[in-house]
Order: sequence, then C-alpha cells, then structure tokens
Amino acid sequence: MYRKIIQINKEKCNGCGACAAACHEGAIGMIEGKATLLRDDYCDGLGDCLPACPTGAITFIEREAAPYDEKAVQENMREKIKQGKFAAPHTGCPGHQLRQFHRQEEKAENMGAVHTTSQLRQWPCQIQLVPVNAPYFNEAKLLIAADCTAFAYANLHQEFMKGKITLVGCPKLDHVDYSEKLTQILQNNTIKSLTIVRMEVPCCGGLETAAKTALKNSGKFIPWQVVTISVDGKILDS
Repeated sequence: MYRKIIQINKEKCNGCGACAAACHEGAIGMIEGKATLLRDDYCDGLGDCLPACPTGAITFIEREAAPYDEKAVQENMREKIKQGKFAAPHTGCPGHQLRQFHRQEEKAENMGAVHTTSQLRQWPCQIQLVPVNAPYFNEAKLLIAADCTAFAYANLHQEFMKGKITLVGCPKLDHVDYSEKLTQILQNNTIKSLTIVRMEVPCCGGLETAAKTALKNSGKFIPWQVVTISVDGKILDS
C-alpha cells in the first residue's frame, strides 16, 4: 500500500541512537553505527522518532510500504521481553539512561601507596584540536578513544594508551563528522596501527564509523581493531 513512513538519511545520522530508543514499536535499530528502519510493517508513521533526532536525519515520505502490523509489533516486543532485551522503560538516548554501580571498596591497608603514571604522549588530544601534520604522528600507533572510556575503564592508560598517540572525541557532543580529519591524518602520516576504543552506547557507533570510513578513504592498509567497553567498565569485545 502507498502510505506515510519514515526515511533516514544515513549521512546526517550521527549514531546517537535516540531515535531507536524513542521508537516504541522497535522499527528502528542501530546497524554499523547508523539508525536503520528494520521493517516497514513495524513503523506506524506517527513519528515519535522525529523530535528525538538531534541532526534532522529522519523525515516523512510517502511510498509503497507494507501496512503497519500491530500484532507483529506486539509479538516482537513479547519475544524481546522473554529474551531479557527490555529493561526498565527509558525514553531518549540510551547514553542518558541513569545507572548506578555498587563498587566493592578495598581496605586502605590492602591498597598501599599505588601511583600510576599517565601514558598520554602528546597535547592536544582532542580530535577537533589536533593538527593533522603533527610530528608525533610519524610511525605512530594510533588510539582513537571515546571520551567516556577513560572514566569507565580503570586501566585504559596501561592497557590501551601505553606506547600510542591518543586522540579522543565524542560524536554526540561535538556534532561533527570526524571522518574527514581522521582521513587526512591517516593519509598524511605513517600510521603503524589503529585501535578504536568505544563505549557500548549507540552514540559511540559514530566514532567507530568515522574511524572505519577514514581508514577506507585513506587508501592504506593499516592493521586495526575495535574494543568495546561496557558502561560498568568491562571489555565486551575486541
């Protein structure tokens, strides 16, 4: 049937995931760091996702599409509840969801006087501020890390930053596409390896996508890996 349905502009999408959280029917999902309409028949055409999008990537269009299937949506929700994929109701960006972690505090006598040295090797470290031809990029092992990772993962300096040039950013707060600048850095310098450390929240997908796009656009073969950190400070995959 010919009806009103959403359309997502992948170029404008910054991967924040706010639309996916706002879509009560589960029609939108995050795939490779970008919002994607998963099924036409899950979209009711009411547009709860539109005001949630900070970049204006979602619009209404009219086209041939399967009719909205409320029964299929309800069945999908029931299946997700069974699988434990639905937690307490939360609207808005998943990165804004309140969570509290109860850490076991170590006794002072068991901790001793522990001092760790920062492994940051250069300044500035923000992606937006660093010059693309900085001398420290030559023969560098490059780490691109989401801002929050240093706070979520206690041993980031020793496990990931040591021996690397570190660039940090947050695609949700900076409201920019990092891929162009990262492409220049990769093209103009001899980068030996690339490590991307991101958080599990959907908005961090924008950082991963930008780094992968830069790697592709650079035309170079550079060994790379992606490491995902959970909000409670665990390595989920690498």
